[in-house]
Amino acid sequence: MEITNVTEYEAIAKQKLPKMVYDYYASGAEDQWTLQENRNAFSRILFRPRILIDVSKIDMSTTVLGFKISMPIMIAPTAMQKMAHPEGEYATARAASAAGTIMTLSSWATSSVEEVASTGPGIRFFQLYVYRDRNVVAQLVRRAERAGFKAIALTVDTPRLGRREADIKNRFTLPPFLTLKNFEGLDLGKMDKADDSGLASYVAGQIDRTLSWKDVQWLQTITKLPILVKGVLTAEDARIAVQAGAAGIIVSNHGARQLDYVPSTIQALEEVVKAAQGRVPVFLDGGVRRGTDVFKALALGASGIFIGRPVVFSLAAEGEAGVRKVLSMLREEFELTMALSGCRSLKEITRNHIVTDWDTPKGLPAPRL
Repeated sequence: MEITNVTEYEAIAKQKLPKMVYDYYASGAEDQWTLQENRNAFSRILFRPRILIDVSKIDMSTTVLGFKISMPIMIAPTAMQKMAHPEGEYATARAASAAGTIMTLSSWATSSVEEVASTGPGIRFFQLYVYRDRNVVAQLVRRAERAGFKAIALTVDTPRLGRREADIKNRFTLPPFLTLKNFEGLDLGKMDKADDSGLASYVAGQIDRTLSWKDVQWLQTITKLPILVKGVLTAEDARIAVQAGAAGIIVSNHGARQLDYVPSTIQALEEVVKAAQGRVPVFLDGGVRRGTDVFKALALGASGIFIGRPVVFSLAAEGEAGVRKVLSMLREEFELTMALSGCRSLKEITRNHIVTDWDTPKGLPAPRL
């Protein structure tokens, strides 16, 4: 069957992968309301396309933290990619590089920062979890720097792991033939079996619950790399992130895997963008499956978006070729959306190109446009 959109990879991944692995990638926290909402909220945003504009030339390129990329579509950090495909993060890194975009490597990758760097040139960011042992953190950050990674994406929404019931039922653990490669030499690379989720037990034992804003400042003392704060959903935290010296903000609810009943990322986006006041770029991570979704995020003020699950599902289905295809399908859909909306460059995408159902207070007539 020919794949014609990103979503179709999920069903193929479900057929191919062991249940424990598919469920780990696919599930969200508790009732999974936010998981559904991350997708549904996009359908409550409609276009106001402008017509009779010369769209014979369209430029999708942009810069992120000073790095030029081919399109505002980047790869989010997703853990343990070798569970999806034997080439794991290597394949994802090559696909991102071929597409001229950024890959973010997870702390919990099944390939190390050095291994991913060895795949060849490419702009790569490193996602960081802060472990209780700060020496481990400092060492990891230094290794990422030495391996040529260009930024740190600090995950701030995981002092504890969210309750993912599929992982509890499946007694999720990292398959025995794999390790969390970045921690292999530190005796932190293996995950013990547990009475619930092996990952939840690992997090409870290793990840620092005391993490606070002063640690964002500490991180700046140990690295020159720019720090993106990943997991911001409110204006209040956006303002603090800017004050704390963050180079950018990633609006994320952790793929709806942490606190259920938080808003979708696309609905939280505008509040964060307004609070940041243009002082740092704001990115969206969560729920993007179409080029139209990318356009909607940019119209609401995002500087770019990150995709997570589409990467692991396409990786499971077709390896590197699958990830390349996801990036090219999203690119082509986004280009078409720009053309049909009358936008020739990213700076021409404005708030006036969309209308959201949260623009109008409930019970009031819609404005006459």
